[in-house]
Amino acid sequence: MSQQELFSPESLKPEASELPKTETWSESPAPLWLQRVSLVVLVVFCFCVGLFVFLLPWMNYWNESHYLLTFSPIGRLMNSGITRGVISGLGLLDVWIGISEIIHYHEHRT
Repeated sequence: MSQQELFSPESLKPEASELPKTETWSESPAPLWLQRVSLVVLVVFCFCVGLFVFLLPWMNYWNESHYLLTFSPIGRLMNSGITRGVISGLGLLDVWIGISEIIHYHEHRT
């Protein structure tokens, strides 16, 4: 038997009975209660983090941070209104992501 006969294309093809049967995710969606709980957790997380990031630049902690005061150029940058506005905007964006998830939610039923 030569090497060409050992690795012929016919011998490399597995038969249909030998192929493992796998499920795809589209065939079995998550249970309905799990879909709803994951939506609630995501929305609460987005609201909490978004509100925190929105309010953080305007709190006293922002001005009294030891790390910002020790390195002067970064401290001046972080205390500027533009930087505070951009960071607050990111917080609002996070809140909007939570609202968007509520608006576009649909249940995948079996």
